[in-house]
Amino acid sequence: MKSVSHWINGALADGDGTRRGELFNPATGEVSGHVALASVEDVDAAVAAAAAAFPAWRDASLVKRTQVLFRFRELMYAHRDELAALISAEHGKVHSDALGEVARGLEVVEFACGIPHLLKGGFSEGVSTRVDSYSIRQPLGVVAGITPFNFPAMVPMWMYPIAIACGNAFVLKPSEKDPSASLLMARLWREAGLPDGVFNVVQGDKVAVDRLLEHPDVRAVSFVGSTPIARYVYETGTSHGKRVQALGGAKNHMLVLPDADLDLVADSAVSAGFGSAGERCMAISVVLAVDPVGDELVKKIADRVDRLVIGPGDDPKAEMGPLVTREHRDKVATYLDLGVEEGADLVVDGRESTLLGGGKAADSPGFWLGPTVLDRVPAGSRVHREEIFGPVLSIVRVSSYEEGVALINGGEYGNGTAIFTNDGGAARRFQNEVEVGMIGVNVPIPVPMAFYSFGGWKASLFGDTHVHGTEGVHFYTRGKVVTSRWLDPSHGGVNLGFPTNR
Repeated sequence: MKSVSHWINGALADGDGTRRGELFNPATGEVSGHVALASVEDVDAAVAAAAAAFPAWRDASLVKRTQVLFRFRELMYAHRDELAALISAEHGKVHSDALGEVARGLEVVEFACGIPHLLKGGFSEGVSTRVDSYSIRQPLGVVAGITPFNFPAMVPMWMYPIAIACGNAFVLKPSEKDPSASLLMARLWREAGLPDGVFNVVQGDKVAVDRLLEHPDVRAVSFVGSTPIARYVYETGTSHGKRVQALGGAKNHMLVLPDADLDLVADSAVSAGFGSAGERCMAISVVLAVDPVGDELVKKIADRVDRLVIGPGDDPKAEMGPLVTREHRDKVATYLDLGVEEGADLVVDGRESTLLGGGKAADSPGFWLGPTVLDRVPAGSRVHREEIFGPVLSIVRVSSYEEGVALINGGEYGNGTAIFTNDGGAARRFQNEVEVGMIGVNVPIPVPMAFYSFGGWKASLFGDTHVHGTEGVHFYTRGKVVTSRWLDPSHGGVNLGFPTNR
């Protein structure tokens, strides 16, 4: 049975060892190992290692930092199957999905390899007589990332490549539900030549989170998770003087206009709703079907759901795996009966899904719930409004484009959304009117490429800065403006007057 520890100052560290958490195989429900849960002292040791490593890394040339990043990228690519296998074993997602997660994370590493260009400042010659001005961006110091269970490789890679490329030292607090990927990434950083202490990992729970938010040497914190915790992280971190970006939950809607290609819509809704068992902040969880397409669309979606292959993440035939924990599976399952109580039609019941090898999802000892489709979900009901974070797709019937946009804009969240239409004018109107941070036009999961920034609006984001892209570079640096004069022998001597430009 495996044991997962911390990574501090370039080596594995057991910490004080007084608290441990259990790790599970979501496909079987069996305990597969244990993870150390950091004490305050463990977090302090990681931050101290980062603080000690920071000055030399800050002063390392951009060429040196870039060389390390390129080597890290190559090592991560070479070990992508190993990393995906760790993710599948602890999270439950299928291997192909885990590989996709690693690939999207590597895009941010590749973006960070361009840091010599990304950190270029401006220069103005002769702003006054023999005076030049220029701007530079410098790293903050020790920064931390607190990341969720659903993407144990990709979400950390939204943060640490850019932070480290900018010259910071990084402390990662991954989810205690699937922590093994973090240690493989730490080992690959060391092999790439990153100095000890620049990248550290503390496993843990709220104890570790609170200490990172309160520690006086941590300058900035990045977080991805649920909205209540994102709000807590933002309020606690900022109250302790930290720069914070905290990405919260989502309830992403897909608006389907009558002129849309319904086969494309059905394929997209099933892919975006049930990939990674719906445990994605960018999953489509609500389809707004504008009359009269609802009946035909629901039939096409149900037909595709019936053909999905549900099985363990390490089975190459499986298309969707289990949920991450029994508690989460049980919570998601309550929404099926709730939806019926609220007036919805249960078109596909995920509890009745047949697993690879036989047997129903509801009868398995693993954390199984198959893809579920609820039709005619009442607008404003709990199933419509609340973040379920599982394989539950709700169909809400609307009479018009305007009604659909009003439902999207009236929601608590503003993470992602999509419109499916062949009308370019309607698509342009939608992207202008909808109050959401990331928008897809005939694209169901509009996750930006690494050179753009990821983040939502409203209760999906706390703070002013999105992750990765140029906003990520700005989050992990702070600006200076330098005004310089190099005097020649003919300078005019002492002048006690107020400085003016000449």
